[in-house]
Parts: sequence; C-alpha cells; structure tokens
Amino acid sequence: MDLSYFNRLASSKILVVGDVMLDRYWHGDTGRISPEAPVPVVKVSGLEDKAGGAANVAKNIAHLDGKVSLLGIIGDDDNGQSLEALLKSENIDSRLIRQQEAPTIAKMRVISRHQQVVRLDLEERFSEAHSTLLLNQLKAIVSEFDLVVFSDYNKGSLHLISEMIAVAKNAGKTVLVDPKSKQLADYRGADFITPNLTEFKAAGGVIGDEEIITQSARTIVAECGLGAMLLTRSEQGMSLITPNEKHDFAAQVHEVSDVTGAGDTVIATLAVMLSTGMPASQAVEIANIAAGLVVAKLGAATVSPEELSAKLTQYLRDTGEQYQAPAEEVLHHIELARQRGETIVFTNGCFDILHAGHVRYLAQAKARGDKLVVGLNNDESISRLKGATRPVNPLDERATVISALASVDWVIPFGLEAENDTPAKLIERVKPDVLVKGGDYKVSEIAGADFVLASGGKVEVLEFVNGCSTSNVIKKIQSDG
Repeated sequence: MDLSYFNRLASSKILVVGDVMLDRYWHGDTGRISPEAPVPVVKVSGLEDKAGGAANVAKNIAHLDGKVSLLGIIGDDDNGQSLEALLKSENIDSRLIRQQEAPTIAKMRVISRHQQVVRLDLEERFSEAHSTLLLNQLKAIVSEFDLVVFSDYNKGSLHLISEMIAVAKNAGKTVLVDPKSKQLADYRGADFITPNLTEFKAAGGVIGDEEIITQSARTIVAECGLGAMLLTRSEQGMSLITPNEKHDFAAQVHEVSDVTGAGDTVIATLAVMLSTGMPASQAVEIANIAAGLVVAKLGAATVSPEELSAKLTQYLRDTGEQYQAPAEEVLHHIELARQRGETIVFTNGCFDILHAGHVRYLAQAKARGDKLVVGLNNDESISRLKGATRPVNPLDERATVISALASVDWVIPFGLEAENDTPAKLIERVKPDVLVKGGDYKVSEIAGADFVLASGGKVEVLEFVNGCSTSNVIKKIQSDG
C-alpha cells in the first residue's frame, strides 16, 4: 500500500448532504420499578449529545482530518442550536438550513446499565419544498468541493436527490451515496453506492452464492446507471463490485456489540481515502478496517481518530510500513482524546538506537494513563546535545521505530531551534495530565514540570534499566568492530 496518500488527508474537501439528526442520550442507574406503571425508574446522572445521521458521516470525516462541510435541514429550535454547537466542536463547517415548518430531527435515548430502556423520536418528514432549499444551496456551493457524499435516512431532505446528483456530476465531482430508497435508480449517476445486504435485497438484489450476488449487483449497477457498488455484508465483510471487477474484503475479527453507525463510518472513510486519489480497492480496504472497529461498540458509535490510527498502525506494521501523522493533526487528535476524558501522558527523548530499556520505560509511561505522546528530538537537536556524530538514525527512521511500539500512541518531533532543545514549548501545546521522565532527575529539573504542575497535572520520574543506553550500545558496536 502506498502510504503517500495518507499525507493528503488534510487536503480533502468533502461535502456531506443529507438527513441530519441530533442523538441525545440520558444515562442513569435503574434500581426499582415505578409505582405508577410497570416500567423501570431511571435516575438520570448524565446527558450526552452526539451528531447523528448525515452529521455523523461528517464527524467521521473530520476525525480522519478531512476538511468537511455539512449541508442539511434543521428546525429553528433548541435541538438545532445544540447540533450546530456540536458541529463546531468537531471542526465541521456547518451549512445547515434553518426553517420553521418542521423540527430538527432528534432521537432521544434513555440508557441504563449499557441497555437502551426507551427511544423517543422527534421528527416530521421534510417536504419537497425543504429539499428544494437544499438543491438550490448545493448548486451555489458544490464548486468548492472535490467530492460529495449523500447520506439518505429517508427523512425527506433528499427527496430531490436525482437532481442533486446531476448537479454534482455536472460540476465534475465524485459522488458517493449511502442509500435508503428501494429504487436505486433514484441515485443514477453516483460513482459509488454503499447498500447493506438488507438494502440490497429490498432493491431487488438476489442473495445466493458469490456468482449470483455478483451478477445481481452488476445488473443493478448497469440498469441504474451507477459506477460501482460497495456491498457491506456483516460478518462476511465487504465486496466492491464494478462492471468488470470484484474485490472481496474479509470482516475484521472483532466481537460485534452493535452495528449502529457502521454504515456512516464506511462511507466516510471511503470518501476521505478516495479524495486523496487512493485507488478504490485500497480505499475500501481501509473502510473495512474502520467498520471492524465501530461494530465493537454499543449505540450510535463512531470510530475515533486514535482508534483508527492505532488499528492502521498495527495493520501497516504487519506489512512492514508505517505512517506518521503531521504534528498539527496529532495535536488535534490529542485534544479530541482529552474531550473524551482520556488521560494524556507525555515523555520525551532522542531514542537514537532503540533498546530494551527504552521499550520497558515507554511501557511504564503508558501505564500512567490512556494515551502516550512521545516528544522526539530532531536530528539538529541531537547533534547539538550529543555531538556531530549523532544521531546514528535520522528522525524519520527513529519516529517509525518508536511509533511501531504498542505503548506509543503519537510521536511529535521538536528542537528546530537551539533554544528549543528542551520539550518545554511542546509540553505547553500538548497539555499532558502526566509528565514522565526517565533517569535520576529531580522534579524541579525537568523541562515543562512547572507548567504541568500548575495546570493540575502530575510529574513522575522513572528509573532506567541499568546498563541500557544508546551510548553503551554504540561503544559495544565500536569495540566489537
């Protein structure tokens, strides 16, 4: 797999159009039955709002560092305001259209002991007039984007989807559709359509052996004027079917908890990868990995950038490859992890020649929290600190080796200027909950310790393994030579 595509994620310009929703969750414990009716009493202890429907697709794209805008319809109400605030916090450019005739679609769930007690739906189907508003706005902004995703939840926003696809195609855009209509001809002109097996059968698809499924899908693709079908097949994985080719992808091995949200994750990941220029078969391969992660969660879950990055790192490590995210993207992902309440641990070093002492030390550092960030001295910084003969290994190679460790979540280089040979400025940007340093330092001697302590964090000093050091490794190599 050519990893150069991953360096283009942030240049993606994607528009998501469709049925947007607010998913609201009330969490609490259940200890008794109501005296008023035979129903459980849930004592609410927490409220959580999430972007749902097409907004969830946009959220997945934003988490993959794609530049994403969202076009949809909301009501002139509090739920609409809450949804717009969520989009802003997720780095999603909101192009939502407010109207007063129908409310913002909202799905409200009461959750107790990881079980859904009841769901309340607040919605009215949007009219063709509402869809016309979307169509007109799409015409005005479509030129700004490389790729358009239509997320159809059959709520009426995409009543005029045939016209919308024509607008996008006439503008030269790649079009992806997550369908709900049984009439797949409604999506004529789309480059990719992503039905699941239930939607495939509802649209006239025939289920049988592989040859029957493939021929049936190709018939639909041809008759409905589609470019390709990505058929998601639950435990059987996915199949990318074109008029001339078929690529099968085995399901990732995970304990399935809930398939809710998996379709959003698949089309979002596919869109981001295609927008980098990645070939379709490789883009589907990555989307399949993302789907394997999301089905392991409960509820309308999404895959976090950290989880997908970790899984991709493992996947690419198995193939002997590695991807390094740019520092600014890493800082964004760290902030997302912090918002989810995860503990951020930071340590730093040169890590010129990785040895057993480093591996044990980094594992101990990771044990102090949920995510481990490693600040890595760049080559110039090491030369200033260690002498002209160092580093032995250049920055890219050192970062690749460190990132491949299971204990390490992110690597960020530092030391562009002589005054920044300490990680103090980087620590102020990362804002770790725990700062870890190896050696015989006093806390007062550790760069960045004052900032972390003043911010309410902790500073810990870990002992290195005796006899393990890069200098000793180099001396042994020289003496043996």
